[in-house]
Amino acid sequence: MNELVSIIMPSYNTASFISKTIESVLNQTYKNWELLIVDDCSTDDTDEIVSKYNDKRIVYLKNEKNSGAAISRNRALRNAKGKWIAFLDSDDLWHPTKLEKQIKFMKKNGHFFSYTSYEEIDENDVVNGVKVTGPKKITKMGMYRYCWPGCLTVMYDAEKVGKIQIADIKKNNDYAMWLKVIKKADCYHYDKVLAQYRKRSGSISNHGYLKLVKWHYKLFKEADNKNSVASLFLTLQNLIYGCWKKVRYVKKVS
Repeated sequence: MNELVSIIMPSYNTASFISKTIESVLNQTYKNWELLIVDDCSTDDTDEIVSKYNDKRIVYLKNEKNSGAAISRNRALRNAKGKWIAFLDSDDLWHPTKLEKQIKFMKKNGHFFSYTSYEEIDENDVVNGVKVTGPKKITKMGMYRYCWPGCLTVMYDAEKVGKIQIADIKKNNDYAMWLKVIKKADCYHYDKVLAQYRKRSGSISNHGYLKLVKWHYKLFKEADNKNSVASLFLTLQNLIYGCWKKVRYVKKVS
């Protein structure tokens, strides 16, 4: 349990939240990590906030021009040194035992790619009672059906999978990454709530269906090099399984 974990964190104008996100990493019971923050030309106080953390495990990189989350994640991954690769957006939070428990789960079962359950919070850190889980095992076919893992919960073994690089797409770039990783390792679910997803007013989950269709089509066509017919089929399949996820894996708890 002493392998290095590289935490991939793109940031853009999240000065209101990034301090709490960094604190959730600093509070991890698993201490051998590096946090690679790639700022995408934020216009708020992100620089000032991150500079207050005098911890050599935190690496702060800045893009020369605004390039999007895909380019930022790619840059962080190229600089990653860890055996384990984990992902955390700059407005989400981890529970203190997230890394420790997930690595134990993966090592015990011989898994190379995993995700956990999470709960939703609002912009004021209030838990809204929504818990999101997922299938116990996701194969290549299953991942093409839908993007089951929450980005903030994913971890994979870089020695098995490699340092994935994805196409420059503005939306669904985390899904593009999972579609590459799943070709090298099945993904397994650890059914513990170990993270908090901040549901903000501008998040992709709040956009209309027409925009979601457009972004999914571009994902399969441009990032996964599928032809037009296959891209349309996979997009429609995603809409169907997205509805199934809300019924089966999104629960309102008291």
